[in-house]
Amino acid sequence: MEERGPRGGFGKDTVDRLLRRHFRDRRTRVHGDALLLMAEMLKVFVREAAARAARQAQAEELRTVDMEHVEKVLPQLLLDF
Repeated sequence: MEERGPRGGFGKDTVDRLLRRHFRDRRTRVHGDALLLMAEMLKVFVREAAARAARQAQAEELRTVDMEHVEKVLPQLLLDF
């Protein structure tokens, strides 16, 4: 079972699998603390993306957030992180 915070989020196993997809050397190991830090960063990133997309939809006077809103805020979000 994956370790998650009390309010959900990314588990250590999920983050480990995501990171391993980009390692060139299959023997590379990631310390548990690094996985927890990366999981926290992903949680913050996703929440910020959702908040910015909601503000974008609100600025366009829409009641729902679509993928287009996320796409509009993503370039600046990536620069900020």
